[in-house]
Amino acid sequence: MAKPVLYIGNKNYSSWSLRPWLALTMAGIPFDEVMIRFGEPRFGREMKKVSAAGMVPVLKHKGQTIWDSLAIIEYAAETWPKKNIWPKTVAARAMARSAAAEIHSGFRGIRNASPMNLRRPKVPLKAGFSAAVMSDVKRLETLWAQCRKAHGKGGPFLFGPFSAADAMYAPVVMRLDSYAIPVGKETKKYMDAVMGTAAFKTWHAASKKEPWIVPVDEAE
Repeated sequence: MAKPVLYIGNKNYSSWSLRPWLALTMAGIPFDEVMIRFGEPRFGREMKKVSAAGMVPVLKHKGQTIWDSLAIIEYAAETWPKKNIWPKTVAARAMARSAAAEIHSGFRGIRNASPMNLRRPKVPLKAGFSAAVMSDVKRLETLWAQCRKAHGKGGPFLFGPFSAADAMYAPVVMRLDSYAIPVGKETKKYMDAVMGTAAFKTWHAASKKEPWIVPVDEAE
């Protein structure tokens, strides 16, 4: 059976690519990856050949083209149901999907102020953190604590074992870490669990080897 192919952007910068890559890898689903680099004149042209949306990530599988991080994760969950990409119980899945949808469309304060940049020295922004950023951090900490309290007894992640919800929040975990944004003890424990996975370490190590610079994502 042909493996799915995941089209991604630079591992140092592409938060949207990290999400499905991490979900598939943590679930043990084999796939091939193709990188189309940001900042290249051919990026838009090459992406249009892959998907009319013209953005990463994109998954190709059995003649299907699936674009957008969350759509790819949902497709994988349906295609490989025994992998338990979402939590097992109805209540946990409902909360996990709600949390995933919230990060998919929200938290614009922290996302706009602190682009994912895994090579960045772990220091705060020179301008400090805006009220919008700190409001997002407060909501993140509250939400993560609620998920852990309700469904997190089976492991160190939001719903116990690693799930799609953790994959969706992995980029913001890295933002909190890379920009040295102050968080509480329990939040830091959760961040360490995500960053401690073998899959994340593999992605992170690859990002360190990338020589390409995208100035718009180099926030100081």
